[in-house]
Amino acid sequence: MALPISGVVGPAVLSDGSQLAPVRQDRAGALVVSEAHGRYYETAFRKALFRSSNLAGVTTTSGFATTYTGFCLTNPVGSSVNLVVNKVTYASVVVQTAALLVGIMSGVSATAVTQTTPLVVGGAFAGTAGGVGLAASAVTLPVAPTSILLLNVIGTAAITTVPDIGQVVDLEGSLIVPPGGFAAFYTSAASAASSLAFGMQWEEVSING
Repeated sequence: MALPISGVVGPAVLSDGSQLAPVRQDRAGALVVSEAHGRYYETAFRKALFRSSNLAGVTTTSGFATTYTGFCLTNPVGSSVNLVVNKVTYASVVVQTAALLVGIMSGVSATAVTQTTPLVVGGAFAGTAGGVGLAASAVTLPVAPTSILLLNVIGTAAITTVPDIGQVVDLEGSLIVPPGGFAAFYTSAASAASSLAFGMQWEEVSING
């Protein structure tokens, strides 16, 4: 039998140094909570939040090629953390010659991803270096990737028309890249030359929880 929560219904005003503050509940008995800081403050403060992006437009490979260019996030084989992706971003910097589907693909292998053209990874806490996760604009994948998420269609309109300029998509931690895994952007066909830029933000969480 579940035990009831002992709390106080309604707002409360407490002074600094108060101890044993009562749990707040609403009139339906639900627990009332609020964030003390920004959504990612705690993770960033603990230096567990990282991000990387292309520094210039890239030409993507078509579909799910294992010799890949675009943006790929890799969790090294034997890593002690999971990479929990919370945000991905993409932008079209040059007009496309054909409409493209853009999405996220992933895979896992006991063989390491070859980092052909590494990218800089930075910590969300300014001044901190990268963590465990690796980012690259060109890699050789040890296994064929699988599409896991369709993000959008990039059309052929000029980038000055706004709709295809770029997007930031919040995955809310719903994509986890385990040790030996990778996650990368794909396009349904090769993009126009040096036309797309990508980025990811992720949290590094111990595989032991």
